[in-house]
Amino acid sequence: MIPILRRLSKSVPAIDPLSKLMDASSSLGGSRRLAALAQQLRLYKAPPTLEDINEQCLEETAGKVVSQVGFPESATPIAQDPESFRPKRAAVLVCLFEGDAGDLRVVLTKRSARLSTHSGEIALPGGKADEGDKDDVDTATREAREEIGLDTSLVNVVTVLEPFLSKHLLRVVPVIGILNEKKAFKPAPNPSEVEVVFDAPLEMFIKDENRRAEEREWMGHKYLVHFFDYETENKKYLIWGFTAGILIRAASVVFQRPPAFVEQKLPFKIPRVLGKDTP
Repeated sequence: MIPILRRLSKSVPAIDPLSKLMDASSSLGGSRRLAALAQQLRLYKAPPTLEDINEQCLEETAGKVVSQVGFPESATPIAQDPESFRPKRAAVLVCLFEGDAGDLRVVLTKRSARLSTHSGEIALPGGKADEGDKDDVDTATREAREEIGLDTSLVNVVTVLEPFLSKHLLRVVPVIGILNEKKAFKPAPNPSEVEVVFDAPLEMFIKDENRRAEEREWMGHKYLVHFFDYETENKKYLIWGFTAGILIRAASVVFQRPPAFVEQKLPFKIPRVLGKDTP
């Protein structure tokens, strides 16, 4: 009898906490399923940031939030130094909604070919903070409105993730929002910034499918850059680098499980003074 019970216990698949929440209210309509997700995410507490432990950051001179590599700020210990600079802040919107098949999807953009930097690359709506922004949520939702015409009243912001550092040390805060009424959102991309607005399944960013990684080196330390291939409506997109790093983290938080592949781990220290010759 005991061997039979053991075999039975091994055959029972693990239950995804998010799937349990979604299934529990499947008869109550999409808005209730998303409400269950919102309740889960409101309980999320991001790891302490460097500000919380009184460490200083460095300044960034770049513009939009697109980079080859993104690091969770908590994984990048920066030495305290009076000559260090405070970073410029930025935020991106991880806007989630429920697809027709019941899967969670995230809104993405393809940057305009007219842009002088990172043209044609895939990004989350977002950018640097303006003086009038009250906080990171203001920055992320304002940028989404300006870039893709997203009415902020349609977005229910539920949490923020820990800040990420771009390759140029721009401090970027991912803001997670839920779009309860997807049909009410009529994308209106700003042609000077955005070529295409599309969406992709969030869970793909923790699956080891249609993914590859390349080893790179930055400031003497090796790390992995992740590339995800995605095709929809006969169009192919490559989601990689900074955007992929944030989506891996967002998917891990939402689905409450780590990715099925090795993620980048970077126990390095950023130099005390950032000069013009710093790579």
